[in-house]
Amino acid sequence: MKIDLEDENLKGSLLGLVMALLEIIHKILEHQALRRVENESLSDDEVERLGNALLKLSETIEQIKKEQGIVEAVSNVHKQLNSLVDGSLFSIN
Repeated sequence: MKIDLEDENLKGSLLGLVMALLEIIHKILEHQALRRVENESLSDDEVERLGNALLKLSETIEQIKKEQGIVEAVSNVHKQLNSLVDGSLFSIN
């Protein structure tokens, strides 16, 4: 399966792909941060700074998506990536 980038709006489609990848990286960072908090490997100050940084990153990603008018493009990329991953998992079994 391939990821479909719309020819009419290649710039928006590519930016949508980049933003979708940033959102995926953000989720991975959140997961890792949560693990570190649960393992108590961070000080209270580090937990607060990490939480603030992740919140700021999330807000910035949302702001860029809205400013660039690519909210739907990012959603479409996520759907296509989910489909691609689901298809890959089924073919492995």
